[in-house]
Amino acid sequence: MHMADALISPAVGGALWVATAATTVYCAKKVREESDQGKVPLMGVTGAFIFAAQMINFTIPGTGSSGHLGGGLILALLLGPEAAFLVMASVLGVQALFFADGGLLALGANIFNLGFFPAFIALPFVYRTIAGAAPTRGRVIAASLAAVTVGLQLGAFGVVLETVASGISELPFSAFVLAMQPIHLAIGIVEGLVTAGVVLFVMAAQPDMLARISERKALSGVRLKPVLIGLAIAAVVAGGALSWFASVNPDGLEWSMEKVAGKLEIEGSAGEAVHAASASLQERTAFMPDYGFKSAAEPAGEEAAPAWPSVDAGTSVAGVVGGAITLAVAALIGLALRRKRPNTEAPAAS
Repeated sequence: MHMADALISPAVGGALWVATAATTVYCAKKVREESDQGKVPLMGVTGAFIFAAQMINFTIPGTGSSGHLGGGLILALLLGPEAAFLVMASVLGVQALFFADGGLLALGANIFNLGFFPAFIALPFVYRTIAGAAPTRGRVIAASLAAVTVGLQLGAFGVVLETVASGISELPFSAFVLAMQPIHLAIGIVEGLVTAGVVLFVMAAQPDMLARISERKALSGVRLKPVLIGLAIAAVVAGGALSWFASVNPDGLEWSMEKVAGKLEIEGSAGEAVHAASASLQERTAFMPDYGFKSAAEPAGEEAAPAWPSVDAGTSVAGVVGGAITLAVAALIGLALRRKRPNTEAPAAS
């Protein structure tokens, strides 16, 4: 669901940037009030894990489409909604700036669609309701499936509304929504099972952690090492090797666009100054576009079918480096928001 700039007008993109900025300020204030130093390394490692996991597109059987993890609910469960939103912003910001995944004008919309709905709607109103105070294995699976599905459906509907509000006539509301919602329902089932697997792993590795996050209690004294090591290993394996096996099929958004408009890319209003400036900036900052080494332009002609699996050093480097950058950015945000304890000691007598 990473929107390109061509799908969104400057007015709509700007409005979503404002909404995302306001939510970010609110989340930063709440995280600072918590002053939970134990959450800082967790923010970094979960950010790296979600970055790597989003590189792995899985095929949706019988559709010719694929999907990838959004990860918003995983972040919200492991960090709390406010820290989760900040980490999602870190993940998507790194992807857009350094890997040209999602447009810079559309970045505010992408963060809102993938970060707000899972953290502030799906988690409290769906997951918590189904999982209950003492979740069993079955309740975790049911809650994960339902909450991820709701979060993805709201995010997909947000994309439809944003393109319609942007005046993208090639993607009329009725046809686009009828393509987007069902395919993201299928994607949600897979992501829901993965989310349940992560939650069950954390419950086994450190059962107190999820309860403390849910009750907004500090993680000080909780042994997070098993969780941090497990997620870090998963991030390196996913970004460095499993990304070779990502599906070559178009993702849910691209597939829906092709079904409705007959093509994977929409030109939109790319000639406008704002779109041109955004594209120019992204071209300068993206040192590994499309998660690979920059290469010389291929000669004109019929494009070769993409290989699968795509065993490529560039993909592995992008996965590991991108995960490391995301880890650093998310952890630095956590460090910056630590509230300094006031010095209550009386000054020494002279």
